[in-house]
Amino acid sequence: MILDSATLYYRAFYALPEKMTAPDGRPHNAIRGFLSMVSKLVSIHSPSGLVAAWDTDWRPEWRVALLPSYKAHRVLVAADSSDDGGGEDVPDTLSPQITAIGQILDAWGVARIGFDNFEADDVIASVAAQSRQPNVVVTSDKDLIQVINDRTSLLLQTTGGVEGWPILGPDEVLSRFGVRVNQYVDYAILRGDPSDGLPGVAGIGEKTAASLITAFGDIEEVKAASLLTSPVKPMTPRIATRIQESVDYLDAAKQVVTAEVSLPVHHWEMSIPFEPVDPARLKQLGEEWGVTRYIEALFTHLTDRK
Repeated sequence: MILDSATLYYRAFYALPEKMTAPDGRPHNAIRGFLSMVSKLVSIHSPSGLVAAWDTDWRPEWRVALLPSYKAHRVLVAADSSDDGGGEDVPDTLSPQITAIGQILDAWGVARIGFDNFEADDVIASVAAQSRQPNVVVTSDKDLIQVINDRTSLLLQTTGGVEGWPILGPDEVLSRFGVRVNQYVDYAILRGDPSDGLPGVAGIGEKTAASLITAFGDIEEVKAASLLTSPVKPMTPRIATRIQESVDYLDAAKQVVTAEVSLPVHHWEMSIPFEPVDPARLKQLGEEWGVTRYIEALFTHLTDRK
């Protein structure tokens, strides 16, 4: 099981009230919710391994150089550039909780993997690509649909509890979006994604993007079709013009959105730890943040697995 950690702790932070506090009065809603979700995921899916993909660099400079709008709306001016904040617009009460979640994972012994100049998406894609075992990726980020294959499925965070989150494989992707897994990135680039600062091609929405990719196969063939003197349906003269005007964007966005699959993730031990590697530290963190019972519940689920 590969966790897109940030999507889980942000979900917990905004879903639970900040009146949930540690003994010293600091909010612990994100920690509490994160641990509860991980506990349920482990209980429901019984993974043999666990990876917490970490956003060491949530907006790498090389991606911004290719596409300046990439996640630009999330930037917090003069933000703390610590390993957990990374310049993203992180609420003041969340930042210390992110640090604490990382410390708890480390004391537990979970493989918490992050790389400078790369995002959690790249970690996830690399683990999935290099693994010889079945994997499930837990995320709310649809861009990670690109990692789905015959060994890797995606547990998509939606509204409601963990129990109801759908699992997407190649068939579900085709049914939901009208494109195959290996076409999803091209489809998303054409359509655009405001949450990542991808403008898309003006006038092309989900249906048109899906029809173009389905008809022509990929972004390169869509660009080639836009140059034809007599465009072939579903390409129209108007769409052809918009495509030609957006070639630079399409080329840059393809590089930005495509996740790296060759990071050296094999250095980490990914087997799920049934006992904490640092029990004293884990106990101290549980008491400090008032989440001892959530940590205990997690290990109860692990003990039941043995």
